[in-house]
Amino acid sequence: MGVEGLGRAVELLVGQVGHWIAPRWAATATTGNVSRADLMHRLVQQVANLAADAEGEPRRTVPRLDNDLALPDQLRVVAADLLAAAPPAPVLAAAAAEVTATRRAL
Repeated sequence: MGVEGLGRAVELLVGQVGHWIAPRWAATATTGNVSRADLMHRLVQQVANLAADAEGEPRRTVPRLDNDLALPDQLRVVAADLLAAAPPAPVLAAAAAEVTATRRAL
C-alpha cells in the first residue's frame, strides 16, 4: 500500500466524518474510552509524527483546536505533509493502517 493507499484511506475517513456535528464528535468511540474527537486527534498526531520523522524534523504537538469540525482538515494536511516527504512504502502502509483502524473505531 503506497501513496494511493494512504490517500484513499484518508478520503474514506474524511467522507465518513466530514459532515459530523459537535455531538457526534463528542460521542464515545467504539474502542477505548475516549471521544471520537480524541481518537481522531490522536490519529492526526500519529500521522504528523510520521511526517516529521520522514522529513528528519523534530516532532511537534498538533494543536487541539476548539472546534472538532476541523479534525478532517487537520488529517488532510498532515497526510499531505507525509506524502510530500516521500517516506518508504512501509511507513505509508503503517499510516494507512492507522487511518483504516481509526475509521473502523469511529
